[in-house]
Amino acid sequence: MSYLSVAIVGRPNVGKSTLFNALAGSRIAIEADSPGVTRDRVLYPLTIEDRTFDLVDTGGIGIVDSQKLEKQVEHQISLAIDAADLLIFLVDSRDGITPLDQEVANRLRKSGKRVLLVASKVDTQRIEDNMPSFHALGFGDALPVSAKQNRGVYDLEEAIVAALPPAPEGGDDEEDEENRLPRIAVVGRRNVGKSTFINQISGTEQVIVSDTPGTTRDSIDISVQHGDTAFVLIDTAGLRKRGQMDDSLEFFGHMRTERAIRRADAVILILDATAEIGKVDKQIASFILENCKPCIIVLNKWDLAEEQNPGITLDSFTRYVNDRLPGMHFARLAAMSAQEGTNAWAVIESVLELVEQGSVKVGTAQLNSALVKAQQKRATKAKGGKLGRIYYGTQTGVSPPAFLLFVNNPSQFDDNYLRYLANQLRRDLNYPEIPLKIMLKSSNEKEIGRYS
Repeated sequence: MSYLSVAIVGRPNVGKSTLFNALAGSRIAIEADSPGVTRDRVLYPLTIEDRTFDLVDTGGIGIVDSQKLEKQVEHQISLAIDAADLLIFLVDSRDGITPLDQEVANRLRKSGKRVLLVASKVDTQRIEDNMPSFHALGFGDALPVSAKQNRGVYDLEEAIVAALPPAPEGGDDEEDEENRLPRIAVVGRRNVGKSTFINQISGTEQVIVSDTPGTTRDSIDISVQHGDTAFVLIDTAGLRKRGQMDDSLEFFGHMRTERAIRRADAVILILDATAEIGKVDKQIASFILENCKPCIIVLNKWDLAEEQNPGITLDSFTRYVNDRLPGMHFARLAAMSAQEGTNAWAVIESVLELVEQGSVKVGTAQLNSALVKAQQKRATKAKGGKLGRIYYGTQTGVSPPAFLLFVNNPSQFDDNYLRYLANQLRRDLNYPEIPLKIMLKSSNEKEIGRYS
């Protein structure tokens, strides 16, 4: 499905990200008082009055970036303007028209795009009385908005819908859950090649790529169509130890990476094959496991690792990964060079297989037969002279596969036994590479031998 695109543009620090979040109804883009926080395009699918479109936040036009990424930021802004069906030109009501606002206005006129002029930070009636002055920019009257006070946001929503191109006959198509594209989060610590990998897959510079660590701060959804295959990649901020975070921007980027993992159908965890697996890699793996997400572990920069260590093999590195990330022993492992594009598409094909594997629902009889077999093979440790007993189980969900087991006493089942049980179910129910979610509930039912 192809959505319309509405991009918020303007000079730095006029409140673009704050307005973006107000329209989205959630803190998706990072907000801060300092200019230049938003670098990549941040996209959020939004529906207003049955009109669906991609709302896009952009970097500030004319930004002077502390990491010398002005050209990359500008490239992202140009892409957003070129793709937009409607531009929201945001100005700061308290500053009046600045020379940079005039430059932005001239650029937007040359784009030939439909422009909706909006004045931000209109917190009082006195400020609103100054709105006529913005008419000089040549886009009509400015619509007054205070995103933080939620003032004028509803009027802006109505104006956006009115300014969009007419809906196709029959209305906009909405993607239902059954037909929703698979979402794949690309995660890893800083500077392991996540954005380079995504650009290889998307075939264009959808996101900024830089050797400067910490370039990507927001999570970015990127739709990819390759032949008959369609999916969404979620690019995320590179993570490092919480104690090493420079400021609140990194902290919020960390939170958004965790949220990206939670809403993904599967995860690509990228490791640097030339570096040791460290604490941050372990923290990310732990969060993936905690949320029961299918995951492929990708060893990036494999070509460089082979140059540094000619005797290295995937088998030997697999043993090393299993030793450092023992909870991920069932996860697939792949080697790749994102810079060269080597095996990049093989990684995508592999992770999509995991998505399909995690969407399978097994029959009740098959599940309970597997539970009987697991208990016969190994019983729980006795506590208070009693063993834990599973009476029966049912599958309550997919992606991830979730199972509710009715037992005599949940406290009889320790973590070791639950890990054993998950391993047995993965093998017997054909989920060899998928984490399973197992929940226990007390019951007075009879044992499940009747299902065997």
